[in-house]
Amino acid sequence: MTDKQLQPGQHHPEEYQQDLNPNEGAGQNNGLVGDQAEQDARTAYDIKHVHDMLNNMTDDTLRQIPILPTGTRLQQGATYVDLQTNDREPFKARGDQEVKEHNLIVPKQAIDYQLWNELIGVTDSARLGESDEA
Repeated sequence: MTDKQLQPGQHHPEEYQQDLNPNEGAGQNNGLVGDQAEQDARTAYDIKHVHDMLNNMTDDTLRQIPILPTGTRLQQGATYVDLQTNDREPFKARGDQEVKEHNLIVPKQAIDYQLWNELIGVTDSARLGESDEA
């Protein structure tokens, strides 16, 4: 057999790879992902303009809010919020999404639900853990 053998994961000859597969790896969760990304993340306390943006929160609370590093692949189906947006509307990630340089992405799974609700603008005191019930 004189045909060239392709290596695993190589579906096209090298000179045609970019043309035939321009988005190679899209939808795969490679790179910083999940727990590893959260461990490497800075917090809202560490980023001055986020610290200023969330000035109603204590320093200890800001240290509990991880901001994912640029380049982190978002987990498909996981819920996040971008603090950079005015409405702070939560979104479910697609597998091809990653944190861009201008994003301030917080993963819902990394913080408790009361803090999450405060971040996304919930005002119901029961959902914020401020209920008067004893």
